[in-house]
Amino acid sequence: MLSYKNIIVDRKDAATKLLDVIPMNKLKEEAWDIVAVSRGGLEVAACIKGKLPNNLEILFLEAIMAPNNPECEVARVSETEEIVINEQLVSAFEIQYDYIYGEAHRKHEENILSRIYQYRKGQPFPSMKDRIVLLVDEGSESGSKLMTALKTVLVQGPKAVYIAVPVLPSDVLETLEPFVDDIFFLHDIGDYVETALYYEHLEPINDEKIEKILEELK
Repeated sequence: MLSYKNIIVDRKDAATKLLDVIPMNKLKEEAWDIVAVSRGGLEVAACIKGKLPNNLEILFLEAIMAPNNPECEVARVSETEEIVINEQLVSAFEIQYDYIYGEAHRKHEENILSRIYQYRKGQPFPSMKDRIVLLVDEGSESGSKLMTALKTVLVQGPKAVYIAVPVLPSDVLETLEPFVDDIFFLHDIGDYVETALYYEHLEPINDEKIEKILEELK
């Protein structure tokens, strides 16, 4: 674990290094749609896109926490209301599915819709049917964000789906691989702790930073 500490300087450094493993010629020529799955992923994705004409979107997701443990994520919902559930945790904590679906609806109505209006002026996430999609994040503890984004995109019938993520757990890599065409990464870590450990600087991204990134993309 300690051998991987601070192996990436910041999100810009992560994106720069990912450029060496992503087939950028294909990304440009095939007009891949770049989709960030988190705030940090948006900054990484924007650096990957650079001045290329590719479309870049952010997909809004919300975590659903265990009813008696606000720090334990048991499911995640996307803005298209696709849900990925951690079946093992739900079973272990004897959580009712009605709770999961109720929380998913509440999070969608209270949190996700407000972000859609704030950042996209109410426009829905665009269809990825017959498109080539690159999902991007800054890292992954459990894989829930990437799995939820992947489910959201796959139901739309894309031509191909790729993932770009600087660091991720080895078991998450194994879980994701069967569902995508390829995964571009820098380090898969067996004893993954938390993403911030692997960056020297991982500054929080507030609303102003997101709006600035999206404005620059225009």
